[in-house]
Amino acid sequence: MQIQFYGGAQTVTGSQVLISVNGKKILFECGLFQGRRQESYEKNLNFSFDPAEIDAVILSHAHIDHSGNLPNLIKRGYKGSIYATPATIDLCKIMLRDSAYLQEKDLEWVNRIHRRNHQKELEPLYTMRDVEETIEHFVGISFDKAFTIAPGVETVFRDAGHILGSASIHLEINEKGKLYKLGMTGDIGRPSMPLTKDPNVLRELDLLIMESTYGNRFHESTENVEEQLSAMISETAASGGKIIIPSFAVGRTQVLVYILHKLFDQNRIPDMPIFVDSPLAVHATNVFRSHLDYMDRETERIYISNHEDPFGFQRLSYVEDVEHSKKLNSLAYPHIIISGSGMAEGGRILHHLRNNIHNPKNLVLFVGYAAKDTLARKIMNGDRVVKIFGEEHTVKSKIKIMDSFSAHADRRDLLDYVSLNSPQRLKHIFLIHGDSDQALPLKDGLRSKGYQNVHYPAPEEVFTYEHM
Repeated sequence: MQIQFYGGAQTVTGSQVLISVNGKKILFECGLFQGRRQESYEKNLNFSFDPAEIDAVILSHAHIDHSGNLPNLIKRGYKGSIYATPATIDLCKIMLRDSAYLQEKDLEWVNRIHRRNHQKELEPLYTMRDVEETIEHFVGISFDKAFTIAPGVETVFRDAGHILGSASIHLEINEKGKLYKLGMTGDIGRPSMPLTKDPNVLRELDLLIMESTYGNRFHESTENVEEQLSAMISETAASGGKIIIPSFAVGRTQVLVYILHKLFDQNRIPDMPIFVDSPLAVHATNVFRSHLDYMDRETERIYISNHEDPFGFQRLSYVEDVEHSKKLNSLAYPHIIISGSGMAEGGRILHHLRNNIHNPKNLVLFVGYAAKDTLARKIMNGDRVVKIFGEEHTVKSKIKIMDSFSAHADRRDLLDYVSLNSPQRLKHIFLIHGDSDQALPLKDGLRSKGYQNVHYPAPEEVFTYEHM
């Protein structure tokens, strides 16, 4: 067997791993590389392998850094199936359509500049038509159901506990009469998080390809998240302020809505309007509603068993219409707005920040990761003046950051995950989807626990495994 690491190698974006076994090529993930516009465009446009030579694609979950370049793969000649859980497929349908729409809109602006400078115009990586063709290639496989993805390769999806439908992949490989087991984690979730079940750990492995996003970081405990959120909301409302929450549309928004639903039912927050202002979040929430069987025991006990909607309650409104979104800016009384994008780099959240960031009564609450140089990161870092739509705005509102909502396993969780596999059996661990400041300390931590062959593969590095 040969493993080649393309995307997600020594970075946290654009996951792609190519596995060659028994004369077949299996692509694990096909994510978009996200970074500077021109660099990202070139990396995403041109694959380092021939898509037409791939025999099967397997997808862990719907986030764009794992799934977002699938339509380009199809466009460039891939003809086979894309295996994923049914919930992942439903989320991919809305997220890939949204990705195609945003690319076309983004390039309209870029090409305007190119025309002005007499430069060659760029084409989008893919169009809506490419997305619709991609959807036809999806094959839904439920958790814990074995299926054959290639000759001698039996595959099982295990619940990764990261977002709705997210899977870790267990491969049992029979090659040249030798049997061995390979695990690919995808993104690993955290135990005891709202909505998602705890990760179902891959065990009895010979090799493991594992994410390392937070391999050197410990998240805040989730124990007091409801009390912290309740206190922030109550304090801001009492001063007559508004709460603005930049949030990722898939996963984070649904967790927030669920917790706010609980707080409202228990009279732990004031009776105030709550708005989810994001068409993508609205569509994603409908997907969550259609897969309630994926929810954890608490959600089942509190809401589902009582035939209640975990994602809907009296004071909550979902906003799709642009005019409705604009009207929110004229509301003078306390309310909560949850809007995308989480990094405040686009979407309706920019309008809400522009209209509310100058008022010291208001609270801007960040509940997710923000990359370097994004608007969200600048505000989180304490910049007093930021640019929104090209205009400078002075930050006078209160700024709070809650790390408790992270859906990624932290260092402790990752070490615990691996520890359920014996160092004597688990011969090789490959750390992907992590920057060096996170992955290398995790590598040292794993070695200190007896796992000797821990690798941090470089882009396009090849590893050949011959089972003894």
